[in-house]
Amino acid sequence: MAGKLDDYFRFHETALSVRGQRQQLLASNIANADTPNYKARDVDFARALSNALGQNLTQSPTVLNKTASQHIDTPGAIGGVAAQYRPTVQGSVDGNTVDMDVERNQFTDNALRYEASLTIINMQIKGLLAAIQG
Repeated sequence: MAGKLDDYFRFHETALSVRGQRQQLLASNIANADTPNYKARDVDFARALSNALGQNLTQSPTVLNKTASQHIDTPGAIGGVAAQYRPTVQGSVDGNTVDMDVERNQFTDNALRYEASLTIINMQIKGLLAAIQG
């Protein structure tokens, strides 16, 4: 039982970590909306989570393998998956590819999913406490 519980909480801990890192990446896109030649980036959450959980043994060739825990991650890597440039829908004269509507939507969606994960964890912990206390 303890092993299953550890795996359950490890999954949620990793998911929250990957979502938090993605949130920082999306916030960076929003913060640089007026920066000339800035290229908006994002990461495939499912792939990053799978990779962070160790379920995906094949990594993108743009991600460097870490052979020691002291090695730093590849810049822009989330869960061992390199952030990709977002496709340009409508470019700007200054070369910036940030679409504020897309970024706001992705930021809000990611934030809501982060909050939902926290709520699920809290409900599970309360359920466990209730079962323990009888």
